[in-house]
Amino acid sequence: MINLNRLDLNLLLTLDVLLREHNVTRAAQRLNLSQPSVSVQLARLREIFDDPLLLSGPRGMQPTVRADELREPLRQALEALERAVSPVNAFDPARASVTWRIAATDYTESAVLLPLLSTLRRDAPASRLAVFELNPGQIKRQAEQGDIDLFFHLREGAPASLHQRLLFTERYVLAGRLGHPALKRRPSLKQFCQLEHVIVSPEGGGFQAATDDALAARGLTRNVVLSVPHFLFMLDALARTDLVAVLPERLVATTGTLQVVDPPVELAGFDMLMLWHERLHRDPGHKWLRQQILGVLGNADGANTP
Repeated sequence: MINLNRLDLNLLLTLDVLLREHNVTRAAQRLNLSQPSVSVQLARLREIFDDPLLLSGPRGMQPTVRADELREPLRQALEALERAVSPVNAFDPARASVTWRIAATDYTESAVLLPLLSTLRRDAPASRLAVFELNPGQIKRQAEQGDIDLFFHLREGAPASLHQRLLFTERYVLAGRLGHPALKRRPSLKQFCQLEHVIVSPEGGGFQAATDDALAARGLTRNVVLSVPHFLFMLDALARTDLVAVLPERLVATTGTLQVVDPPVELAGFDMLMLWHERLHRDPGHKWLRQQILGVLGNADGANTP
């Protein structure tokens, strides 16, 4: 058994940062300490736990099994202690100096963050917003480690361990340039398949999407001639060529530069969620931010699920 009298809070804080960074130099920078001081504290921690905790390797320091076992319980204990000693003050957006870190795709940047920006600049002028590219495979880790505060993600594949709030249900439309001769009205299935299509392939290089699956069920295929990783380039390509695309309606609802009609094939829409970790669930500032997002999307009364 470890004698708790040999531990102090500073040692635990240092261990928490070391288990995140796996690097003494970076840990020292985050703790605002010198590298020798952190090395001394690591030596004390190794003695107390009777374990090396972090081992030098070709790719930096690697945690031992004991260190991996300590990581999450230690983080939870420190967060509980922080909540216990921190007063809960009302959040004043007009005076708050806070940086919010949000992970989004270029689609949710357009559909969610753009409508939010004017509200943030008006009501929280001292705040800052850092937008990161959404990496679905890293959401759970980034949320647990506190790297990202808020995520926008489809209901499908959303980590069940995070809080979820429905933002909206999206539908698909068919879009092309203004005056496109094939989009004066809804095209027939035959006309639709003959048009030249562009699709977004987030992983890059894909020429197959949900629309193609729906067509295949009818024994049909369409003519996909361009695959791009982002929506921004797609929208420019549509405006300058005779290409068409099936895309989320919110992406083109306010552009004014594209012709939009319903596609001739039935396509299922999708639910867009807002996700966040339990550690931020009751934070007054984070609650305020979530409410502003819901407000600008007209969904202040949407359902909240654990």
